[in-house]
Amino acid sequence: MGDDAGTAASGEPAHGASASGRGLKWRRRRRRLGIAGIAVVVLAGGASAVGWAVYAKLNGNITSDEAAATELARYEKERPTSLVRGAQNVLLIGSDSRSGDGNSRYGRDSGTERSDTTILLHLAAGRDSATAVSLPRDLMVKIPACHRPDGSLTQPVFTQFNYAFATGGSACSIRTVEKLTGIRIDHHVVVDFEGFKEMVDALDGVEVCLRKPVDDKDAKLKLPAGRVTLDGEQALGYVRARKSLGDGSDTDRMDRQQRFLGALVNKVQSNGVLLNPVKLYPVLDAATSSLTTDPNLANLRGLYDLVRGLRGIPTERVQFLTVPRESYAGDANRDQLVQPDAEKLFTRLRTDEPVTIKAARRDSTGGTGNSGETGATESPAPTFSGNTADEDICE
Repeated sequence: MGDDAGTAASGEPAHGASASGRGLKWRRRRRRLGIAGIAVVVLAGGASAVGWAVYAKLNGNITSDEAAATELARYEKERPTSLVRGAQNVLLIGSDSRSGDGNSRYGRDSGTERSDTTILLHLAAGRDSATAVSLPRDLMVKIPACHRPDGSLTQPVFTQFNYAFATGGSACSIRTVEKLTGIRIDHHVVVDFEGFKEMVDALDGVEVCLRKPVDDKDAKLKLPAGRVTLDGEQALGYVRARKSLGDGSDTDRMDRQQRFLGALVNKVQSNGVLLNPVKLYPVLDAATSSLTTDPNLANLRGLYDLVRGLRGIPTERVQFLTVPRESYAGDANRDQLVQPDAEKLFTRLRTDEPVTIKAARRDSTGGTGNSGETGATESPAPTFSGNTADEDICE
């Protein structure tokens, strides 16, 4: 999220009865419940459990992105159409805005925002899988003409992807992704620094696994090797760090971010959050307070309608990967899509076909190598490097 983003994942040892007994069935049920944490808005049951006053409070926390809705309506005729009824595509955007409570400590508020974290989340029509695809901030793409906040119009340009959000906000990012992928974006969610931290703190921290100690003054991060439970401030430093974790690349940070989201899913599952209104409320309060969404999602009912089917998805069917990419031919510090691999992925998402991934190779810091590269396969269905939410963080 923000200036430097990355990844990690979590899983806890299973306990209980034998593989054929009630303990396994219960663990599977908890896993399925836990998947709702992927969108950090597990609202089913929570509102009814805590009453109307709390419902109204949570409902009022969410900010509606009316400006983006107006901008997207302006370009409706050029946007792609949805091909599969019931499938949903949500663009998740991590904003590094320095405005607002608590965010000024991360830098000067210049009045603009950048997004170094963008994830395209595809929810299958049958709600039997969820696929989260990271889009590198430095990916070279064609960005259409977009309106700035002051109403002026930019010129179409071929440049790195995060320029879209910095100049034209979420609407420009959505239009850029739609033109790049041919995939209709149904909803979008923007989360800022402070919201990310509060979400982690509301869960009493999230566990990661470090293969060696970390001492990064820039990220204000000093951690021992092994399993470590990060609080919100540490988690933000962990997903933003460049110099002390992995190889310093944007791809490595995205891998780390994906694994962290997997850890978040497992923490929601293992902590009994979804079945305990007392634990659920602070998580929902933190989550909804940090969200700016399209108008259709900017209320508890809209969010509930989106995620109610997610509770049936087992964590092994929650997949994370990076779009197939390689160094850009014109600048080694930028990325470009690997073709035809990227188009194969986009086609499968457009048509709601299953996406198959293989475990990405871990490096000595717990990151991965070759993330997003299409795996070698003779099968008609391509295989992509990535990970799932149920992977053990230290394996």
